[in-house]
Amino acid sequence: MRIQGVQKVTLLDFPGCVACTVFTLGCNFRCPFCHNASLVIPGEGKGEESEAFFSFLDTRRGKLDGVCISGGEPLLQPDIRSFIERIREKGFSVKLDTNGSSPDILAELMRDGLLDAIAMDIKNAPDRYAETCGLESPPIESIGRSVTLIMTGGIPYEFRTTVVDEFHREEDFRRIGEWIRGASAYYLQTFVESEGVIQKGLHPASREKMAACLTAVSKDVPTARLRGGL
Repeated sequence: MRIQGVQKVTLLDFPGCVACTVFTLGCNFRCPFCHNASLVIPGEGKGEESEAFFSFLDTRRGKLDGVCISGGEPLLQPDIRSFIERIREKGFSVKLDTNGSSPDILAELMRDGLLDAIAMDIKNAPDRYAETCGLESPPIESIGRSVTLIMTGGIPYEFRTTVVDEFHREEDFRRIGEWIRGASAYYLQTFVESEGVIQKGLHPASREKMAACLTAVSKDVPTARLRGGL
C-alpha cells in the first residue's frame, strides 16, 4: 500500500464519525484544480509503509470510530481490499473517497460489505469531463456505472463537485442533475486556491455563481447543498 500521509483526526471527512484520513499515492486523473499534486503525480516516491499506519490505528482504539481512505485514487492500489479488511478487523468503519473510474473494484467492495460510506467526485457534466479531469478520453462509461452502483447499493453516500470558475457553468449543473437525478446527497464545494494545485491561476466561483449552479441542479437533485462556508 502506497501511503503519502495521515490526518490523525477529522470531524468532516467521515460524517457521523470521529475519524482519521489516510491518503494514498497515485491517480489516473489530472484535474487541473487538484490541490494534491504530490499525491496525484508521486514521481519515484514509494510512500510510507502501511504497517506504520496500522500501528497508529492500534493507539486510536476507543478514540476513533472510522477511517476515511482518500487520495489520489485509492482504488488504483492493488492491495486495497486487504488494506480495508485489516482496518475493519481492528474495529473501525471505512469510508472510501473515489473518482468512480473503477466500478468493478467498487462493486466487489460494496458486495462484500467492506464499505460503510462512499464519497464520489463528479467532476463536471459528462461532455465536459475531458477538460475538467485532465484526460483526452475520460472513462465516462465506467464513471456512469459507479454512479449507478452507489445510488442503488444501499450504502450511505455523497456526490460532490468542486466548482472552479474557469471550468464550470450553470448549464453544466443542469446536466449533472439529470445524470444523478434523485441522489440522496450532493454537495457543491468551492475551489480553494493553494500552492499545491496542479494548474496555477484558477479561481473560485462567486457566491452568485455558486447559488445559480445550486438552483440549476436542484431541479433534479433537491437534496443538493452548498459546502465550504457559503
